[in-house]
Amino acid sequence: MKAVPFFAVSNIEESLRFYAEGLGFATKNQWIDKGKLRWCWLERDGAAVMLQEIPGATGSQPAGITIYFICDDALAIYRELRAKGIDAARPFVGNAMWVTSVQDPDGYRLFFESATDAPQESEYAEP
Repeated sequence: MKAVPFFAVSNIEESLRFYAEGLGFATKNQWIDKGKLRWCWLERDGAAVMLQEIPGATGSQPAGITIYFICDDALAIYRELRAKGIDAARPFVGNAMWVTSVQDPDGYRLFFESATDAPQESEYAEP
């Protein structure tokens, strides 16, 4: 069994660019209707998300929706995202995990976490 978040997005091309070029997700499946991308399934390192452009989507995150990706190295993802010009939050240690986050074009908050022995509430210092 696998749970896959489904995001209603206001502009699928912009969202796909953010997830693919920015976050490094790859398109695994898509629905094209009358020459226009309508839906896609994206994956990275075993994690998946679905995007679908929904008419009338407001472009703001619905209250209470936050996605956490547990990964091997949240600091490496932070450095990768920053190198691509994505405004990732400075990593900190919470619950024995490095945590960094980004916001997608529709306001969904995405967190990347990895286990660490660093002290609680440590903050990442740029090298």
